[in-house]
Amino acid sequence: MSNNPFIQEANWQRLKSGIIQLAKTEVLARFENVSVETKQDGSLLTEADTQMQLKTQSFLAKNWPEFAFLGEESSTEAQEKAMNSKQGCWILDPVDGTSNFAIGIPVYTVSLALTVQGNIIAGLVYDPSRDELFAARQNMGAELNHQPFTAKTAKTALSQCSSIVDFKRLQPDLAIRLATQAPYASQRSFGSVALDWCWIAAGRGQVYLHGSQNIWDYAAGWLILEEAGGQSQTLDQQTVLLAKVEKRSAVAATTPELFKEWNDFLQN
Repeated sequence: MSNNPFIQEANWQRLKSGIIQLAKTEVLARFENVSVETKQDGSLLTEADTQMQLKTQSFLAKNWPEFAFLGEESSTEAQEKAMNSKQGCWILDPVDGTSNFAIGIPVYTVSLALTVQGNIIAGLVYDPSRDELFAARQNMGAELNHQPFTAKTAKTALSQCSSIVDFKRLQPDLAIRLATQAPYASQRSFGSVALDWCWIAAGRGQVYLHGSQNIWDYAAGWLILEEAGGQSQTLDQQTVLLAKVEKRSAVAATTPELFKEWNDFLQN
């Protein structure tokens, strides 16, 4: 915690206000007026993705030049180099939920995290459509629109819960078991990994499952859930956070009791 520059409130406020303003001008202003390209992997790329990444990288370099920069739209070589920086690096998803954004669904976010020596020490997830900023600093709690919050829910049993599950990236046998023997009351899939983590942290869903996330998808949301008091791990029961450019599965819940019940079902 002593190495976290965002203990200083001026730094923290400058970071939050800067990201909000950039998201409004580079992302929200382009919503419903989108030009779309298809990347080599088949995923979508919009002008908002490229401009938000360029402007954010410039903003961060101007204010905190000691940290490297890893963006979703950076080359793999640049991503690996940034992740190996000894000083630490920013991890940005300029538009998490590009598929939603590109077709006019207002469920997308800007996600930014700072990793130092394998730890996420600060994370922001901004939802421009709802003007909601989820944020956290290591060992300093989570906040929503600058107010502290904790992961909590009145639901005490998995059978009462709303789940957020991405079926597309699950192994077929697990996806079939969830579809035919659902242990929860209802299921959602919103299309923005970062927002999924934050909504679980805020109790808008109580249990979560995703089969394959990139670090720019989950880094900020992971810290926000941790600092809110929620719990997470991978499907093979490892910590989700791994400071490498490789995909990770994620299992999460708002409370320890629900986390255990959810894990027991998934591991059976």
